[in-house]
Amino acid sequence: IITENSGTFLFLFAENVNRKAFRENVKPGWHYFGRKMDVSDFEWVMWFTTFRNHILFALSGHVIFAKICSMLSPKNRSLIYMLYGSLAVLITMGWTYITLILSHCIILYSVALVKRKWLCFVAGLTSLATFKMEPFNTWQEGFATGSFDLQDVLFYGGCGFSIMRCMSFALENCEKKDGNYSFLDLIKYNFYLPFFFFGPVMTFDRFHEQVSPANNPNLTRKEREMWNITIHALVHLGAILVVDVFFHFLYILTIPNDLKLLKQLSDWPLAGLAYSNLVYDWVKSAVLFGVINTVSRLDHLDPPQPPKCITMLYVFAETHFDRGINDWLCKYVYDYIGENHDAIFKELLATICTFAVTTLWLGPCELVYIWSFFNCFGLNFELWVAKLFSLPPFSTIERNLMSEAMSRRIRGLFNAVNFWQIVLYNVLALNSLDFAQLVTKRLLLKGFPLSTLSVLFVTYCGVQLIKERERKQAMLDDPEPVPPTEASKQKAE
Repeated sequence: IITENSGTFLFLFAENVNRKAFRENVKPGWHYFGRKMDVSDFEWVMWFTTFRNHILFALSGHVIFAKICSMLSPKNRSLIYMLYGSLAVLITMGWTYITLILSHCIILYSVALVKRKWLCFVAGLTSLATFKMEPFNTWQEGFATGSFDLQDVLFYGGCGFSIMRCMSFALENCEKKDGNYSFLDLIKYNFYLPFFFFGPVMTFDRFHEQVSPANNPNLTRKEREMWNITIHALVHLGAILVVDVFFHFLYILTIPNDLKLLKQLSDWPLAGLAYSNLVYDWVKSAVLFGVINTVSRLDHLDPPQPPKCITMLYVFAETHFDRGINDWLCKYVYDYIGENHDAIFKELLATICTFAVTTLWLGPCELVYIWSFFNCFGLNFELWVAKLFSLPPFSTIERNLMSEAMSRRIRGLFNAVNFWQIVLYNVLALNSLDFAQLVTKRLLLKGFPLSTLSVLFVTYCGVQLIKERERKQAMLDDPEPVPPTEASKQKAE
């Protein structure tokens, strides 16, 4: 889709370069090629253009310092990581900011000693709300000294992730049978620099186990582990270059900001634009977390994996862009309340609570409310449909009258529709509600039946390819036992 419509995007830029959206979001880029760059995504520009050298300096310093000190004292490496992280935060944000973080850590540690999960949730979510709602967030922001462009991002990133880590610590302490974890364990967990400002969130039980001296005391690596780390780093570097090319030629983030321009597009380029925005956000998440994960893997940690490719998502249960937060929510909220996710009312309660916490994490606003509602509905609707078709007469028809291939084809039709629900429900959060409404009206109303059915047909073919790949992979991972032959039976007898 992107290949077919790249010419359309280039034409749109050439014809509309002086429009307001392009003047604000397209800035000088490759000087030697005379190309301008799409700078709509502040986060990407911050990481790989504006503050690239600062971030590389901090992470490189961590790698060098941690490697030297870990060689000298491998048993105390978690303490060394904490000292370097604390020093970096202190130099960057000031002593008043680190005092603010420590005060929240002390409060949540005190609550953790009570060993009541509901109390840990109340205290943790209240602390998180103070950074997401007025007037508390403005008051606390005053504790960050200095004034530089990255200050707001570092302030709210460090505070938000710190609260999530403290909640994980408190909830894991409730599970501890004998005694309590120490306050030093919490500080070592929270001030690990690669995770501090930008995540991802690794739950306390996993972090504590991996940095424990009893686990790999000599810090030996598995066979070809360094080779795999190098390959992943090169893949991320390649992805950065590809995204840079996209930003200089396709302008997929700027075009959705101009509704008048969007109305000139035909149905296929509009659908491709919505899809490519989600692909970009997945690539961004994979690259940003991949860079941090590469550093943590050099520290002998096993961090949360990158999110699943958006092209391979056809169910809401697997839809996420931050696997660290997703793992946190599943472990402490979704799986804890929903248990085996078979009961409709338990699943409804679990999803409502999960998206309530997610809404608070993202920052309560109208757009986040709409995004949470639709994704919560989509997750529950999947269960309702699955329950409905597991009952007679649907289950009887599928079991007795359909072949396995036909069953997969029918499920693929539902998955194709589901895929575009995922795209439309998430593109409103990535771009705007107006853009999502325009794409929905064009594909479902104005484009019906030709555009609607043709887009669904292409999606259906893609879903079938993905499902077939997953089926073959499942057979390789868990092959069915081979039935014994007559000769083997006689030998056994």
